[in-house]
Amino acid sequence: MSAGHDRPTITPYPDGPLLVRGEVELQTTEGEPIAPHRRTVALCRCGLSALKPFCDGTHKATGFRTDD
Repeated sequence: MSAGHDRPTITPYPDGPLLVRGEVELQTTEGEPIAPHRRTVALCRCGLSALKPFCDGTHKATGFRTDD
């Protein structure tokens, strides 16, 4: 991590996505890079997003619930 860069954080939102803030490298299961397009991204936890690995809000319509 270079000087001046924010340390990455991951915040699970109840009944919603994981919010990832800061400089991170996202990869596919094959190890290919995924461009995040912004410094804060929402990653799908319900498994139903059409934009995986990113959240598209589908969790709201399906009633996805977390234990936290």
